[in-house]
Amino acid sequence: MVCIGLLVIIFALDSFNAATYSVAGKSVNDATDEARGIRELYSGARTGGIITLVISGVVAVAAAVVLYLNRGNAPLDEDDDGEDYDLDDLTGR
Repeated sequence: MVCIGLLVIIFALDSFNAATYSVAGKSVNDATDEARGIRELYSGARTGGIITLVISGVVAVAAAVVLYLNRGNAPLDEDDDGEDYDLDDLTGR
């Protein structure tokens, strides 16, 4: 969720920066050094955010698969004698 939030912020800042640059009649797609600098300004953060998002998704899917495959394999409690306790037992009723 944090990566998605950061990507939204980065894309919003990138769009705002491009729109602000375009107000003067210039284009971000120009071949000037200034336009290239604006294009490259957020590219590292955007790329890092996307890579982190993909890695986080893969880890989440792998964790879900491991949890699904190991369901019901909890170790038995050696002190458990098979009795269940409910609220009445705990309150002494």
